[in-house]
Amino acid sequence: MFRGVNNISLDAKGRMAIPTRFRECLESCCASQLVVTVDTDHCLLIYPLPEWQEIERKLVKLPSFNKAARRLQRMLLGNATEVEMDGQGRILIPTPLRNYAGLEKRAVMIGQGHKFELWDEACWNSQLDEWQETDLEQLDLPTDLETLSI
Repeated sequence: MFRGVNNISLDAKGRMAIPTRFRECLESCCASQLVVTVDTDHCLLIYPLPEWQEIERKLVKLPSFNKAARRLQRMLLGNATEVEMDGQGRILIPTPLRNYAGLEKRAVMIGQGHKFELWDEACWNSQLDEWQETDLEQLDLPTDLETLSI
């Protein structure tokens, strides 16, 4: 499980170092093979290849005449890019994906269980402030969460 917030930097070529604490897990679970794609919140999603392949199988089975399904397929599948962690634990974020998420030098990598989110640091901080001001009782939560006790 990937969890926690990690501040990271991208170099001039668009490479970022995966935090050390995740590297061994990624080497063993996916042989350092990852997939990076876009998210509707204008951040990037980073999946270990086996996790991505499960999602990909579900996405390609969506009905092709459903406009929302096609849009989701175009966004997620169309932007999905395989990357490999190098010997120094770095991955290269392709330029179109960096541009989509507004990534420059400073970024934040958020563990989300079986994947990571990659945000521009300023955008993350702005979103975090907005989310913290929102009263959870005003949100339309899925029924699955109504019974969750934390």
